[in-house]
Amino acid sequence: MSLPDFPVEGGCQCGAVRYRLKASPLSVYNCHCKDCQRFSGAAWSMSMIVRDADFEASGEVETYDRKADSGNVIAMHFCANCHGWLWNTPPAPGIKVVRAGTLDDLNWAPPVGNIWTDSKAAWVDIDQSLVNFPKGAVDRTPLFDAWTALNSKDA
Repeated sequence: MSLPDFPVEGGCQCGAVRYRLKASPLSVYNCHCKDCQRFSGAAWSMSMIVRDADFEASGEVETYDRKADSGNVIAMHFCANCHGWLWNTPPAPGIKVVRAGTLDDLNWAPPVGNIWTDSKAAWVDIDQSLVNFPKGAVDRTPLFDAWTALNSKDA
């Protein structure tokens, strides 16, 4: 598996919101918090941390501010038409957390870790060889390093 030629694109289910990622994300990982379970309708959501400067979006987006399990207030961004969850803006400056499943081609973006494993569904098996956190990752450096290491093998 190797990184694609950037830019790559993604968007919502109805196509009203599209985005372009101009460079590799900093990391891709799974989040097992209860909020992600509720928002995604699945046992976890796939998160892709991207630099603000590498992300462009078009279309009408609605924003919902939610208080996360961590206590942080996070701006959640959805398509104004189909209400598909696309990305959130965390308190950390300069980044967005994009739902990796909204990429047009997800094949190049395997998760390198998991966060909030303490709240995972009981039947979910966590790969212990990945970078895993029982709660939120206060320092995301291990996730960034794992992504860099994975993709440097492919170079």
